[in-house]
Amino acid sequence: MFGEILFLLFGLVLILISAEVFTNGIETFGRRFSLSQAVVGSLLAAVGTALPETILPVVAIFFYGGESAEDIGIGAILGAPFMLSTLAFFIVGITVFVSYLKKRRRFEINIEAHSTRRDIIFFLPMYSMAVLLPLLAGRSFTVPIAILLICGYIFYAYRTFRGESAYIEHSEGMHLWRFLKKIRLTNSDKPNVVLILIQVLGALGVMITGAHTFVEHLEHVSIRFGMNPLLFALILAPIATELPEKFNSLTWTWKGRDTLAIGNITGAMVFQSTFPVSVGLLFTEWKITGMALFSALIALLSALIVLTELTLRKRLSPFTMLFGGGLYLIYAVILVTGKI
Repeated sequence: MFGEILFLLFGLVLILISAEVFTNGIETFGRRFSLSQAVVGSLLAAVGTALPETILPVVAIFFYGGESAEDIGIGAILGAPFMLSTLAFFIVGITVFVSYLKKRRRFEINIEAHSTRRDIIFFLPMYSMAVLLPLLAGRSFTVPIAILLICGYIFYAYRTFRGESAYIEHSEGMHLWRFLKKIRLTNSDKPNVVLILIQVLGALGVMITGAHTFVEHLEHVSIRFGMNPLLFALILAPIATELPEKFNSLTWTWKGRDTLAIGNITGAMVFQSTFPVSVGLLFTEWKITGMALFSALIALLSALIVLTELTLRKRLSPFTMLFGGGLYLIYAVILVTGKI
């Protein structure tokens, strides 16, 4: 048991360290090519950190046959937007709150409201179409829906690149570059592209390894304590697979880079509601019922609340982010008590 807990903590430490290194590398990449905060947060960071939970359903569906593999794949696909719109939002809110208590910042979230609105406006119709339309129209529409979702994400990426957004502000230098300068292995005034990619891809690899280590040993510990493996799969595993986005956003929020933090989450929501969902639509029965449907509805509700505040108030409150944790708690309680 002690060894399992030790590996559990080791996986968590890997994620924490790699999240800091990854966000630092992504920021450097954005400054190197004069990319906007929206592009860096909503596209580069979002897609990069979405890879672990995107790979999971693909592996389950294509490499493990049977109904249970399909269920795991569909659960992983639907779990990503749900976790991002509840727990990831909550982590941003609680980080702002703790930073405020430590007098690091004011109790507010400073974002580019139009960029976040764009992400949510894309997410809501695409995810609604993917979840609700097959229930109403049947499987005959799954191929057209999948094509629309993929085209929708391409159009979203185009709009994000072309949209108005501030460039990344100056921050600390890239970690790997500073280390190499310290040991006198480089004399360059700024990191080159190869060095940036080594840091970003290396950190992403460590992050994925840490997430898998955390999930594997969290499962072992949960079974040791007598927890139902099904409940683990529905509640705890999705939390762990979304750790990269959560810790990236925590890191950026702690440093006051709220646009990058929120963009990492909302951009991942758009990505997760298009490409992975298209795989589910095309290669599974895509039967969304019970708690799976309930999780999708909660994700849509949470995103709708954020969009409403951004539309009416032109800003985002930390309380709205904290409310996402309440929605997740409601889901967990209903799941455990078996009310749906």
